[in-house]
Amino acid sequence: MFGRFGGGGNFVAQYRCYPVSFIDRPQLENGDKVILPPSALDRLTNMMIDDYPMLFEVSNQKHKKKTHCGVLEFVAEEGVVSLPYWMMQNLLLTEGDIVRVQYTKLMKGNYVKLRPQTKDFLDISNPKAVLETTLRSYTCLTVGDSILINYNNKRYFIDIVEARPNDAVSIVDTDCEVDFAPPLDYVEPVRSAGAGDGDKPGEPMDLGGDAEKKKARRDDASGGSGASGDETSAAGAENEKTFLAFAGGGNRLDGKAARADLAPKPVELPTTSLKLSKEFEQFIRGPPAGNPGETKKESDASASGLPRRKAGKLVFGGAGGVGRESRAAEKAKAPEKKEEKKEKKKEEKK
Repeated sequence: MFGRFGGGGNFVAQYRCYPVSFIDRPQLENGDKVILPPSALDRLTNMMIDDYPMLFEVSNQKHKKKTHCGVLEFVAEEGVVSLPYWMMQNLLLTEGDIVRVQYTKLMKGNYVKLRPQTKDFLDISNPKAVLETTLRSYTCLTVGDSILINYNNKRYFIDIVEARPNDAVSIVDTDCEVDFAPPLDYVEPVRSAGAGDGDKPGEPMDLGGDAEKKKARRDDASGGSGASGDETSAAGAENEKTFLAFAGGGNRLDGKAARADLAPKPVELPTTSLKLSKEFEQFIRGPPAGNPGETKKESDASASGLPRRKAGKLVFGGAGGVGRESRAAEKAKAPEKKEEKKEKKKEEKK
């Protein structure tokens, strides 16, 4: 019953199927490769079938389901074929069921449309790179299949929605355009109808006299609430002087709830950031007009020998000029002092 080959130079056989986990090869779940018995390789060699990669059509005759796959090794037990478990699910097979394997050739695909079964696949940072890396383990794609993608310890199932030029295509050494359909559990956001001025969302707009009535009612309501408006404006004026410090939310790293007592507190805003003393302000503004102390300052300035200058003007070399005048006066008085000293010496000798 098992291992029978069809004629006409075409390889056809029936085997009992088991998942690859039964032979301790769980890594084969990430791909579409199967493991056939050594007798299959002998028959393929005798039939001069040495194309690479070898592609096969695997079908469940009972439920009229079929898919396509490649082969990795010819080391399975006689009469047994090892399939990835996701492939058995697509074919509605259980352990030990009979499956038909037939050698086939597929055209290279140029377009494939995929559809994730869950929208979690869209949360991957770079789904294109993940898909390209995963499809390297696949040799062909069949419309109606759901392939498995393992990424970051999570399993994603992708449906094959469309393929060109045929429903089953080879994706080995080919440039294939990939398109995505919305996930099965994706729900488009509901768009509410545009609300008019004062109308509720989704309510039809009034174009007749009802609109004027509504406007009048709104005017009455706004007029009646004048006192409340004053109170709110006063409260708003008080709130302008304060702001909430650290008003944002936060989460704990251990996942526990945040403390309820850590609430934002109002902080008073300072009126000015610079406080000047009265002495410094008086120094900047200068003495007031008509100050009686001016005469005293002027007399002190004349006694010091420095000319009085107007406030707010800079005079370069003024002090140097005064110094030259004082030195000239001292030189004029020097001969008189010498004569006085000579007279004193004469008197002392006498």
